[in-house]
Amino acid sequence: MGITMSRIIQISTIVLLSLLIASCQDMLNQPPDDAVTSEEFFNTGDDLKAYTNDLYAVLPTKSVYMDDSDSDNILGVSAADRLKGTRTVPTDRGSGGWSWGHLRRINYFLENYKRVDDAAARAQYSGIARFFRAFFYYEKVKRFGEVPWYGEVIDQDDEDLLNKARDPRALVMDSVLADINYAVDNIPAEKKLNQITKYTAFILKARIGLFEGTFRKYHDLGNHEKFLEASASAAKELIDSGAYTLYTNGGPDQAYLDLFARNNQDMTETILAVDYEFGIRTHDLAYRMTAPTQGRWGLAKDLVNSYLMNDGSPFTDQDGYETMGFYEEMQNRDPRLTQTTAGPDYSTYGSNDPEPVNLDITRTGYRVIKALPPKGPQWGSGGSYNDVILFRYAEALLIYAEAKAELGTLTQADLDISINELRDRVDMPHLNMADANANPDPYQENLYENLDQGVNKGVILEIRRERRVELMNEGLRWSDLMRWKEGQKVEDPIRGIYFSSLGAHDFNNDGDYDVYVHDGDDSGAPDEVTAKININERPLTGGTSGNLELFSGGTFEEPKDYYYPLPREDLELNDNLEQNPGWPE
Repeated sequence: MGITMSRIIQISTIVLLSLLIASCQDMLNQPPDDAVTSEEFFNTGDDLKAYTNDLYAVLPTKSVYMDDSDSDNILGVSAADRLKGTRTVPTDRGSGGWSWGHLRRINYFLENYKRVDDAAARAQYSGIARFFRAFFYYEKVKRFGEVPWYGEVIDQDDEDLLNKARDPRALVMDSVLADINYAVDNIPAEKKLNQITKYTAFILKARIGLFEGTFRKYHDLGNHEKFLEASASAAKELIDSGAYTLYTNGGPDQAYLDLFARNNQDMTETILAVDYEFGIRTHDLAYRMTAPTQGRWGLAKDLVNSYLMNDGSPFTDQDGYETMGFYEEMQNRDPRLTQTTAGPDYSTYGSNDPEPVNLDITRTGYRVIKALPPKGPQWGSGGSYNDVILFRYAEALLIYAEAKAELGTLTQADLDISINELRDRVDMPHLNMADANANPDPYQENLYENLDQGVNKGVILEIRRERRVELMNEGLRWSDLMRWKEGQKVEDPIRGIYFSSLGAHDFNNDGDYDVYVHDGDDSGAPDEVTAKININERPLTGGTSGNLELFSGGTFEEPKDYYYPLPREDLELNDNLEQNPGWPE
């Protein structure tokens, strides 16, 4: 029997009311009216489905395509507080990410779902609820480290639980692992683009295990092997399932771009996506990418330098790479480079007409085009409706290789079913484990201070390179730096394009000038120039030549800045809570 509209309205009203209460007070002791609600709508499988549909609010949406602009990958209008080292302690209760409303709703479901007689529905939707609890706590631990574990809805008079201290990280993460294992075991193996399935649980388990395993390894917390083994195992199960492959439509020079820029995702590579539709649900990501007053996102020079040559050799092995102009440095590179940033012959997605060079919409000069939809109405404020990918198969391949490398169990066969599948999509030479370990790339090595110095050092560097390139602008870079204990990386300057001198420059080698660099007087600019750089506003590292110098580097205090601070009001209300190390009370 299908669920009726009146029942949907009844369920949604109750859930939304409970959410309103939680959002206003953000109290774990403010459950729904369980004397009424649990009996009224925990009766059928459709009831469980309707309730868990509201739990999807735990997941991010467009923010996954924005987070890298607060990392060393992308610089926007200004550097983020966490890059500059200027984060402050929040004041209000439940602010700064220390909020628990979503957890309350998840735990309420888990206390009541067994009322339903449908065993298959109980298994599936309790698995989905525990997937969300695992995701919720994984995000909390990434942000704060130790947090209190709550596996139940708390009675309003239970002072001991309401005022408990933070639980040990090991207890919380073991509980997270138990939750995601339950999800894997109980959610059906179906392919659903916008819904949680067993495959979504596999990749979340792989992501959680990699984060916790490498965090433990590089922060000397111990017991990292258990999480890395869980990560590799989950990634391998997803690989072996054969449910997903890499998206290759359009070939090496188009497929990667198309994957993100197209309006509608499919289930070739995409495991879970947020659905956007014209006139129904839209976002503003294209506006942020293209409006001069908004994001002004640009790739960092050290990221651009990290893309390999198309013969598999490092770009930074080229003679004079430091002083190459834009056109020259874009030649014969990994095809993902010019599918991520606008190259010399850039045309907007879906068009064959060359796009004029425009440096007003990018701070560094390396304009972000990954996930930029076709030009037109979608570039207006709130006009975009291309789907946002939350999980995709490529990440599982990267996770598998890294987890095995960090465990010391990686083989060439492992690389061939993971990293080299990604290389095949863009027709790049395969990564050879023996060669990488025999010849660690000094440029990559210089980027990372805390690196396993064992026999896999070279291949770990190459896996980190591949991960940075493949997952650029997908919201994972900051957490990568934190888990690798590479916070000092944010103290490096973020630079942009190199200019050999003031004056006019030809960006696409067609004989016409595109960019004019000046010191305040642009009267000498040729008529055909479409972009101008005033070095008084965007200085060059060498005065009248050099790279755009846009962010001189922030500060990162160890170990303080690996965590976010707790709000002052929460500390005042609960004497058992302690502030994270280094942050003021």
